[in-house]
Amino acid sequence: MQNGVGILTLFAFSSENWKRPADEVDALMKLFIHALEKELDELDDNGVRLVFIGERDRLDPEVRTLMESAEHRTAENHRLLLQVAVSYGGHWDILQAARRLAERHAEAPIALDDPAALCAAFEVGLSTGDQPPVDLFIRTGGERRLSNFLLWQMAYAELYFTEVLWPAFDETEFARAIDWYAKRERRFGRVDPGGRS
Repeated sequence: MQNGVGILTLFAFSSENWKRPADEVDALMKLFIHALEKELDELDDNGVRLVFIGERDRLDPEVRTLMESAEHRTAENHRLLLQVAVSYGGHWDILQAARRLAERHAEAPIALDDPAALCAAFEVGLSTGDQPPVDLFIRTGGERRLSNFLLWQMAYAELYFTEVLWPAFDETEFARAIDWYAKRERRFGRVDPGGRS
């Protein structure tokens, strides 16, 4: 864990990316495979646990096998949980969580008049169901949108936007984002002592 970060989620390939031309999708997948094969030894040596979230059924069997092998190899690591979102979309995640909730409670309906219990039961079905909500969202490359990423989980995330492109987003840039986040006053909808909401 560095800078107090225990979980880091990277958006590698979105559900919407499937709409790109086939040769571009193929190139992105080859890039993903190359990066995974290149970085896996170092991630494992540094105690990083690697997990992938997203619609695996849409991926090529070779890619799925590589992902599963990387997850298995790093399963006992605890220094950092690195989640890589591949074939992932926030809408998909919410819909599959709703489907899982309905399936789990088909025989024993859940009490709809208890929002906290309903929310907790729903969140279990998300791709990140066993994790806390997102604290900090970093968007590189000058874009100012969420792009269907962890929509439910980012309800109260702090949003940090930078003009720096992803390949140039290094430790110094990450430290800037963490420093910016550390200065934020997080209220989660509550009113602070100064009366602001």
